[in-house]
Amino acid sequence: MKKYQVNFNEAVFLLITLLLMIGSSIIGFGIPAHVALLIAIGYLLLFAVYKKFSWDFIHDALVEGISSGIIPIVIFILIGALISVWIAAGTIPTIMVLGFSFLSVKYFIPTVFIVCGIVGGAVGSSFTTISTIGIAFLGMGSLIGVDPALTTGAIVSGAFLGNSISPLSDTVNLAAAISEVDLFDHLKNTYKTAIPAAILSFGYFLVMGLHYDGALNSTEIQEIVDTLNDNFTISFIAVIPLALLFVCAWKKIPAIPTLLLSICTSLILMFFMNGHFSFVETADMIQNGFISQTENAQVDELLSRGGIQSMMWSVSLIILALALGGLLVKMEIIDCLLQRFETAIASRKKLIFVTMMSSIGINVLIGEQYLSIILPGKSFLNKFKEKKVPLTLLSRGLNDAGSVVNPLIPWGVSGVFISGTLGIATINYLPYAVFCYILPVVSFVVTMISKKKAKK
Repeated sequence: MKKYQVNFNEAVFLLITLLLMIGSSIIGFGIPAHVALLIAIGYLLLFAVYKKFSWDFIHDALVEGISSGIIPIVIFILIGALISVWIAAGTIPTIMVLGFSFLSVKYFIPTVFIVCGIVGGAVGSSFTTISTIGIAFLGMGSLIGVDPALTTGAIVSGAFLGNSISPLSDTVNLAAAISEVDLFDHLKNTYKTAIPAAILSFGYFLVMGLHYDGALNSTEIQEIVDTLNDNFTISFIAVIPLALLFVCAWKKIPAIPTLLLSICTSLILMFFMNGHFSFVETADMIQNGFISQTENAQVDELLSRGGIQSMMWSVSLIILALALGGLLVKMEIIDCLLQRFETAIASRKKLIFVTMMSSIGINVLIGEQYLSIILPGKSFLNKFKEKKVPLTLLSRGLNDAGSVVNPLIPWGVSGVFISGTLGIATINYLPYAVFCYILPVVSFVVTMISKKKAKK
């Protein structure tokens, strides 16, 4: 067994105290997440000095941790710009007007879940789904009196359903690649857990929607639609930037050029249909967000958002979380724990359970969905081979317990992005993002049932 500079008992003590420190700071004392993570980093640095790690080693750990999140950070910045130009070009207002034309209060929540699932599956990106169609649904829900936290839970559940079953999803492809499994063999097995979890989630949202079984105030809705028509360009042409996202997704064009293309297209539409925007005003809007100036306070509150600066809160929190994760990985604290778990695995049932719990644990500790797939995948791959357990069960376990749990973590990349984009705190939408709870449970149950059937 490999020897580590940090032993198993020290690793366990560190992780428990870190979790207690972060959890009690944020939940117990209401300390901002940024400060809680700074305290945790300081605590870990003191331990690193005690163990006589060099400062060059510590610097490298911080740099390596943060560098793994550079691409997501750039994507966050581009999405901030995208939101503001989509509002200015009339894309999001057009989606809202179209939505109001067939809106039902009773079926609004399950509709949000299904539509976000379809869009997420088509584009292969939960972030894109949340920051586009998700914003429109949140606005519509707020205007008809639905709890924004419940709407956000349905948006998140649908977006991550789509992300977990799409052949275009980066996390789906990563789980298959790490497990050395063919992509479509992986997807075929993933559907066995994702579909039952989706049905259970749909049933939950259907029941929750019945609490809003009231009639729409047609006068108020018409007033909102009139306000949108009077102040924005409502046209099918305005939906072109959204259509481009689908086309780019199917062509497997990477996220950054896709977002840049959609931003440029939106700017062209904006200048073509709303010539009153000057170059300086446009630059300020991209930087600081779109400011809605209609005579309707509800519309102004909902559509005054976006901009690069709106993402800086999220970006700074992600940098701190990645720095903490870099220290945990570079000091081999995570590896030390995983190796001990590996040696304690005696059965197929325990192997699958420990793999999934490791993915969930890394999400909680590091808050990074890619590492929650990569680290357990690399650690347990040989064990699956040794015990002749199908590698599709490894890829499915990583998929179902990895990225889908990330939006439930307040300091996780997804949780930070969602709260920053939709303006709903993770702790508020967390009880309603049921798909993210149900999928890991269903995955483990289905695996155990399939094992018993195979024996019979």
